[in-house]
Amino acid sequence: MDRYACLDGYRDEAGRFTQLPGKRQKIKQDLMLESLAEYFRPGLRYSEKEINETLNAHHTFNDPATLRRMMFGRKLLNRTVDGRAYWRTSK
Repeated sequence: MDRYACLDGYRDEAGRFTQLPGKRQKIKQDLMLESLAEYFRPGLRYSEKEINETLNAHHTFNDPATLRRMMFGRKLLNRTVDGRAYWRTSK
């Protein structure tokens, strides 16, 4: 069984996320963020622009900043103090 199957209702026909699960859907939020984190290779550093471009390719609600902050807050991504470089954590 696909671990992300519960997110199918949040995806369009191309597989992009169309909305962020609400605050009461924390498990689905976490799963969405984890699935997005899989697009980043561990050990590589990404600029904020590269992070945004990758996130934008996989969602349609046009809010990469929120996704980026949530991924950082859940320790899926880490960043330099100035926010110029990001990388996927080994969580």
